[in-house]
Amino acid sequence: MKVFRRFLSFFLVLGALTLVGCSSQVTTEASASPASSPMDTPAAIAAGTQPTNLPKLEGKATIEMVVKGEPITIEVDGTNAPITAGNFVDLAQKGVYTGLVFHRVVREPQPFVVQGGDPQSKDTNFPSERLGTGSFIDPATSKPRYIPLEIKPVGADKPIYSQTFGTAGISVKPKLRHTRGAIAMARSSLPDSASSQFYIALTDLSFLDGDYAVFGYVTKGMETVDKIQQGDRIESIKVISGGDLKKAK
Repeated sequence: MKVFRRFLSFFLVLGALTLVGCSSQVTTEASASPASSPMDTPAAIAAGTQPTNLPKLEGKATIEMVVKGEPITIEVDGTNAPITAGNFVDLAQKGVYTGLVFHRVVREPQPFVVQGGDPQSKDTNFPSERLGTGSFIDPATSKPRYIPLEIKPVGADKPIYSQTFGTAGISVKPKLRHTRGAIAMARSSLPDSASSQFYIALTDLSFLDGDYAVFGYVTKGMETVDKIQQGDRIESIKVISGGDLKKAK
């Protein structure tokens, strides 16, 4: 039974967290194409260093997201995930997330995640089967903005970048873990391919720890998250405390 659940979880991760790219070939869960090529993503960043020219959140911020007419309160953690949290706060402040769809919801055969944040979903005529392929296009550069994989190990002074714990040879747990209500960034198989798409964990998902970047937690309104259906939209999103951003140096 444990083997079956681990096998099932592997395919759920690929199908529900991986960004899939447009291709003339049929895309399967096990061979999802990345949303971007290596040349489109930031250069690999050495462990322990920080990228530049990306929003950075110092401390914590509280965000209110409204779905189905109900508020969901999220605390994002810039202390332990400054770039990832800063990116989310910046996109929320820019209004990028308002009107976007939750395009993937996985509850069967067991609770997993709700995933949204594809900017293409703001267009009600955009084909639903192609959602999950989009990234935030920075108007300043007219190019997609990607952020590095950023995960802080327990006991470390700062996060590591551009590496999973497996590839970095790290055996300790992340400071921010995939417990129920965790909010984290979806990405392709490339570590530095996260942009705007995020997911919320519907249950504890410890097998994702060290592979995907958690940057905060739902602190109120998890009962609303539990009711989100595929196609539901983010009606509004705003920062209600914190949210002062700086550029990473």
